[in-house]
Amino acid sequence: MIRNNIPIIQAPELLTLYNTGNLVIADVSNGKDARSRYEKKHLEGALFIDLNTMLADIKDDFSYGGRHPLPPIENFANTLTNLGIANNSHIVIYDDQHGANAAARFWWMLKSAGHDKVQVLDGGLPAAQQAGFPVSSASHIPKSTEPYKISSWMLPLADILTVEEFSKNKEQLVIDVRAADRYHGDTEPIDLVAGHIPGAINIPYTENLDADGFFLKPAALKAKYEKAFTGKAGENIIVHCGSGVTACHTLLAIAYAGLEIPKLYVGSWSEWSRNNKPVATKNNKA
Repeated sequence: MIRNNIPIIQAPELLTLYNTGNLVIADVSNGKDARSRYEKKHLEGALFIDLNTMLADIKDDFSYGGRHPLPPIENFANTLTNLGIANNSHIVIYDDQHGANAAARFWWMLKSAGHDKVQVLDGGLPAAQQAGFPVSSASHIPKSTEPYKISSWMLPLADILTVEEFSKNKEQLVIDVRAADRYHGDTEPIDLVAGHIPGAINIPYTENLDADGFFLKPAALKAKYEKAFTGKAGENIIVHCGSGVTACHTLLAIAYAGLEIPKLYVGSWSEWSRNNKPVATKNNKA
């Protein structure tokens, strides 16, 4: 029996669902050659989802919303309609970075749009292949469907002003999921300023995974995040990354653990670091 209310699905479970009527598989791998990699090999029947054009509304000035702002809700609704996704579709999402590339972002957006049956494939393409799921190089044509109806984002969001308030309040928590060297300000390969939001703690999203790139078991994730939350409710916790993408990996892990999903700061470090906000490093606590 497939439990589609659990946000992570295992490859053998996906194989059981293969060719069922309302299954939609989405490849959300990202990067300059993501499309060509998809065209060479992807799970049979998978749609290609582009982070930059379908899951974000990128502006020229990253100081307003960061590098991957959410698209207007009506645009996302149109995207889902064009993909042939209906309100009752069972959507399984994967990417080539264990859910951290953009699969978790698509999961978060669908859940926030109120979509019920949506899961991320644990282990991604390699795990599915090992389970015997067929692969293909043929593009998949979306089915025609009725317009997807969305009224608003339903999961909690935080803007830059709220993040600033949380960062100064010990009763509230800001979690930075970037790699430790970026958090400490030792390096910054993408944005203009190195460091982190003062008061934020660092829990790299990679710690959600085991040595083989699979999500830790729900019990392990629950113990990990309950310890970090120290009794704080989800409404008093904000999670961010560089541009609001890999933060969703941690939100997915928290949901998998059965805990309340915290607020997402979509603008993340890419917005904060461009707005003359205070910056902390391991040598400067700000």
